[in-house]
Amino acid sequence: MFTTAFTRIFLKTRVSISTLIAFLFLFTASSLHSQAPPQKVPSQDAANIALDQEIPTDPSVIIGKLDNGVRYYIRKNTEPANRADIRLVINSGSVLEVEKQRGLAHFLEHMAFQGTEHFEKQAIVDFMESIGMRVGSGINAFTGLDDTTYMLQLPTEDESHLATAFQILKDWATGIKFDPEEIEYERKVVIEEWRQGQGVQARIRDKIIPIILKDSLYARRLPIGTLENIQSFSRDDFLRFYRDWYRPDLMAVIAVGDFDTSVIEKLIHKQFEPIPAPENPKNRKTYTVPEHNDTLFVIATDPEVQMTQVAVYNKFPNDYDWTVGGFRQRMVEGLYNAMLTERFNEISTKPDPPFMGAASVRTSLVRPLGVYILQALVQETGIERGLETLLVESERVARFGFTETELERQKKAHLRNLDQIYTNRESRTSSSHAAEMTRSFLTGESIPGVEYEVALGRRFISGITLEEINQVGKNWISDSNRVIVLTAPEKPDLVIPSEKDLKSVLASAIKKDIKPYEVTTVEGLLLDNIPAGSKVAEKRELKGGLIEWKLANGIKVILKLTDFKKDEILFTAFSPGGTSLASDEDFIAANTASALITISGAGKFNFMDLRKKLTGKVANVIPIISEYEEGLTGNASLTDLETLFQLIYLRLTAPRSDENIYNIIKMQIRQQLANRTADPAVVFDDTWNRLVYSDHLRKQPQSVEMVDKMDLNKSLVFYKDRFADAGDFIFIFVGSIDLEQMRPLVETYLGALPNTGRGETWKDVGIRTTREGIIKETVRKGQDPKASRRIGFNGAFPEIDNLFEITRLNVTVQLLQNRLREVMRETMGGTYGAQVNSGISRIPLGQYLISINFTSAPERVDELTEALFTEIKSFKETGPKEEEVADIRQAMLRAHETGMEQNAFWLAGLRASYSAGINPGADQILGVPEAVNAVTVESARDTFRKYYDMKNYIQVTLLPEESTEKKSD
Repeated sequence: MFTTAFTRIFLKTRVSISTLIAFLFLFTASSLHSQAPPQKVPSQDAANIALDQEIPTDPSVIIGKLDNGVRYYIRKNTEPANRADIRLVINSGSVLEVEKQRGLAHFLEHMAFQGTEHFEKQAIVDFMESIGMRVGSGINAFTGLDDTTYMLQLPTEDESHLATAFQILKDWATGIKFDPEEIEYERKVVIEEWRQGQGVQARIRDKIIPIILKDSLYARRLPIGTLENIQSFSRDDFLRFYRDWYRPDLMAVIAVGDFDTSVIEKLIHKQFEPIPAPENPKNRKTYTVPEHNDTLFVIATDPEVQMTQVAVYNKFPNDYDWTVGGFRQRMVEGLYNAMLTERFNEISTKPDPPFMGAASVRTSLVRPLGVYILQALVQETGIERGLETLLVESERVARFGFTETELERQKKAHLRNLDQIYTNRESRTSSSHAAEMTRSFLTGESIPGVEYEVALGRRFISGITLEEINQVGKNWISDSNRVIVLTAPEKPDLVIPSEKDLKSVLASAIKKDIKPYEVTTVEGLLLDNIPAGSKVAEKRELKGGLIEWKLANGIKVILKLTDFKKDEILFTAFSPGGTSLASDEDFIAANTASALITISGAGKFNFMDLRKKLTGKVANVIPIISEYEEGLTGNASLTDLETLFQLIYLRLTAPRSDENIYNIIKMQIRQQLANRTADPAVVFDDTWNRLVYSDHLRKQPQSVEMVDKMDLNKSLVFYKDRFADAGDFIFIFVGSIDLEQMRPLVETYLGALPNTGRGETWKDVGIRTTREGIIKETVRKGQDPKASRRIGFNGAFPEIDNLFEITRLNVTVQLLQNRLREVMRETMGGTYGAQVNSGISRIPLGQYLISINFTSAPERVDELTEALFTEIKSFKETGPKEEEVADIRQAMLRAHETGMEQNAFWLAGLRASYSAGINPGADQILGVPEAVNAVTVESARDTFRKYYDMKNYIQVTLLPEESTEKKSD
């Protein structure tokens, strides 16, 4: 919806609490549909299969079951090439814990990485890093309420690596050691994970979940568990849970990737067949959430909540209907939600709207429980009005239904989505396939393949009627099994509606005098007059398969033709200037110009009309004005390529301003900023930015006072000025480009953009990240027993054109990240993890900034900082170990190898190169392997000495407020 799009641009907003709660359990929303594995169904015509039939399994998927009960799923897939995604999925999670075991399932998952039968201590991580895989992306695991999943992604060129990976899976299944010494080390890490999760979202969650999941075991079994339990688990506790629930009859092995499936099947049999079937296994009970005949209420307030939200939850049992008829019903429900959400979008654009955004969603909370959610982001003083509007609009649909116009619009969009999914079916990633197979094991979800699903979708879409869609809400909405959830800031001057007030809204809403919804239609062409344009004046072929066109009006167009996806074209465009050319007085108007003008629509269409006009089109264009550039970014399918170019033309030549939308946006920003500094993390970030940028006028934190400096007219004037001269623009297109289709569109629409020949560039407004000396500041904010510290090394980076120097700096960042994981997490148990990041800027001059972040107990923050500095000192004095450098080289080369087959990777690389004016073309992208391989222990040591100056850094610390901090220090 437009509100979300705008605030993402203007504000550094955080994910809303109610949204997090609504989807908190999505990763655990699964159940075991049947103890028997899905059987392959003979191929049938999707056009004829009966509604009561199970959807057949894609014959490309090999499904088997060992005698001991282990299920397995195998599929060959070449996206990405030379990679495999393999998983061990266990149908057991934290809901199976007894009271004294709360947190044990999650802690056990941690222990799987701390030593197994064939891999001592950190050997699993060491192996994965040695073959170029990183913790997080290449090796990971998670524990849910109902299940636990271990994941490995690895290269497939060497079959011995695959063999080792399946040995790891086998060890996780049966060979975790639970060494008492390692338990004590990891106990500290889990405590720090618990600590990191504390905060306003946890407090609100703890108020909401016991009501939404009232009287169910799920409400008392969040995976992180309790601090008291984490501190006391013994080795026997782990062994008992491990023996009870890590059993072959509750396991599945999933493998998808670029490999020989017969080799994989043999590896699965070799590793998992010898596991004995359990004798007298415990019953794997299926838990439920009790129903209730009334409406429950949750009013959750907290001083650190930033936004006010209200939601209506209607709960019902999940039926997991994987028949053809169930597939059709999910399409019906999807159309219902899309149409109602679109009505909410339109309401939010009207003067004095009742909410800033709203949605209609059908999802799962936990394995047995489905939920229909009506949710709205509202003003602090508009809670009752927002709730009433949700209920009234739902009732309006119940009484009068949707219209044929709305239905046809959503059918058109759905069909277009099916077309694109089908066209891009061969580029579906292995991880996506593996996730689907995981759901199939846990819930019985069908795996028919894209071709079959699209065929079913095309078969059913035309026959879905308004009558059955209108029935959806009636079936979902009820007075029983309903929960009203309100989250809001807690502050002295804010009066929050009581439960009695909310009940009154419920009672009055359905009695309203409601009339049918008035649906507007949009007529006319997107662009009435096609411009004459201008021709390609020059053409060059460049290294890396690039094609460069220079148009007669001066615009340069770079084309990179790929076949990574059959129906995807990405683009970006840019020119020097940006907000640097605005005066300090007009900076706010300039900084909000692109967002305000974009949200106003384009040409003769306002925002909502443009949305409707583009229904069924895959074409997006977003204008951007940054500090030193203005430009565009977007994407399109081949079918809608001309629409993309028309949007580009309109965005640059026919911008709109909308006073109504402007007033709504100002209201929304005021609301979001009103409680912004209640969040300790926001104050922490603001302090950091103030110190990094020396309190520069243009780097001030957002505030309500800034809203008063917004000016729609000035924004429109600035926007028009920035895009008045396109002669110095560079456009880059990457994807499935057909040159015969592309050239006339480029000449017609880009060739018609104005060239005034003003020859401008950006202006240096004095923004610097280079600071001298040691600068420290402490922020005391918040009530949770945790500290955050951020340390930044910054300075000049004169070799901005040197790919080898940039690569060396990036290598040190990865080296430090890995070392801090080993020391601060694994050895000291002081933090759940330290993050190291770097940034390099070229404009207005070469500068670098390396930031190191970690969270810990307040009393340990200085101890951990000392350890951090000790490791940096070690790198500077003796350099890293050869194996450390080798692992980082391998990881960077693997990441580059994968990136080279992604359109987004090419687009980002080409944009960075052309924008900086260094090595135009693909030199920077193609040169990465050479630069990576050139890194040595000595060059890494020298780079640490050069950029990690212990006499020149910024340090910001966030501690809890004095009255709430534990006095252990």
